[in-house]
Amino acid sequence: MSEIPQRATSAAMLMGMPVMDASGRSCGRVHELAVDVSSDANHIAGFVVQKRSGGQSKSSYLPVDALIVPGGNDKAFQAEVQPGTPPSMDDFLLIDRDLLDQQIIDVDGRKVVRVNDVELLWESGSNGPELRISDVEVGMRGAARRMLKGLPAAQVFSISNQFTARAIPWSCVDLIDRDPARRVKLKIEQARLSKLHPSDIADILEDLGPSEREAVFTSLDEETAAETLEEIDPKLQKALLQGLNSERAAGIIEEMDPGAAADLLAELSDEESEAILEEMEPEERHDVEELLEFSSDTAAGRMTKDFVDVDFGASVSDAVDALRVFEGDADTITEVYLLNEQQQLKGIVTLPRLLLAKSDTALEKLAEGHIVFCKLQESQDRVAELFDKYNLRSLPVIDPSSKLIGVIHAEQVIAQLREG
Repeated sequence: MSEIPQRATSAAMLMGMPVMDASGRSCGRVHELAVDVSSDANHIAGFVVQKRSGGQSKSSYLPVDALIVPGGNDKAFQAEVQPGTPPSMDDFLLIDRDLLDQQIIDVDGRKVVRVNDVELLWESGSNGPELRISDVEVGMRGAARRMLKGLPAAQVFSISNQFTARAIPWSCVDLIDRDPARRVKLKIEQARLSKLHPSDIADILEDLGPSEREAVFTSLDEETAAETLEEIDPKLQKALLQGLNSERAAGIIEEMDPGAAADLLAELSDEESEAILEEMEPEERHDVEELLEFSSDTAAGRMTKDFVDVDFGASVSDAVDALRVFEGDADTITEVYLLNEQQQLKGIVTLPRLLLAKSDTALEKLAEGHIVFCKLQESQDRVAELFDKYNLRSLPVIDPSSKLIGVIHAEQVIAQLREG
């Protein structure tokens, strides 16, 4: 087997290229480039070849390794075997049907883009030629190649290369497919997307059309979906949640901060909200239902019930143990609250002080000299004033008996100010 020098080409340049059999007879023209995602998502597995005869089109299939790769000046492929019956195309990702002119997610650039062409590389493989997917072209260079389809390859390259390349590595692409059944079949997952910050995922979702947005959101795992949902505009939050069944929605709501979950459920109809609550675990449901009773423009309506508390007489070691078993969002924890037997707030210890102290140090010795707190019905404007005046990271909320009921984090205040 002769060594094949690595050579660049593209989907636009291969589409429509003639295919000849070993005797020089026409087998048809390249109609599609098929990727077997389940076995190798980085290479073209074969060509769908289409031939017209008697006014009708007949399709056949040629594996890439059964082709003799044409040179730079050749205008046709030669097949070493006769094309066979094409497999079910539902099992393949087809470049023309599923990628060209379609929206994809550029994970590296954290944005949604439209595909104009797909960059390919001919290489030598163990069984013959291989055609590797290298990049996705989203700029004018790819658009030019498609407009010039049918001209000699050298001429197409000469003209299209005058445009600046805007290519995204194939490894940085997440595909979008609106059909849930097909996504599962092709194992199309938003694995790369899930590794982005929730704020970036939220921006991407907002750039998509409704059906694409729903398709991407439903493919996220529950934890990622919950974190993303908290970063999205309330109107869009509602639309995304309404597109889910109650069980799936409940799973996502359970992963959210209880305060954010209550705010979201309050935007739904009573029937929709109750259907989701019925699917939730009892403990999470209780926390959210409690918060639903409060107005969103009060401190109670802004607070979360996820916080870390220990007995007033506890040590640093006890506080560390409490942090380890905390099941809420650890990124929001900035302080540990000291409570007496009646669950009344008696002290606050910041995490830096906690981490710098010895394990047997009594927490009351590390507590802040002044406790800043607010009442349940405090206005959200007053809450914002307290955060600004005392440069707070979080603000405890107490009931009339001084019992700690919840905590407001700085991000809730920022969200409030943005809404205003």
